Amino acid sequence: MAWIYLILAGLFEIGWPVGLKMAQVPESRISGVIIAVACMGISGLLLWLAQKQIPLGTSYAVWTGIGAAGTFLVGIMFYGDAASLGRYLGIILIIGGVVTLKLAH
Repeated sequence: MAWIYLILAGLFEIGWPVGLKMAQVPESRISGVIIAVACMGISGLLLWLAQKQIPLGTSYAVWTGIGAAGTFLVGIMFYGDAASLGRYLGIILIIGGVVTLKLAH
């Protein structure tokens, strides 16, 4: 169950930078801030639950890895962020590190 909490925490970690990006547009400023704050709280709670069984370093690395890779993909798909080979390679390295931490657990 701890790994499910951790994966969900990582997915909610994607929500807060997206909410902050939404808040940059005047029409969605309030809803963007609400989404960001809600996602921060939910993500933190789920991370806390996951850390009851998963070591601190592993859980934090997986949490931030999911957040970083997911936010990267959302940025490319919905916000026109650059999609270069080097940027994709960087995300692949992050995901590889997260997988290695899981396998070494």
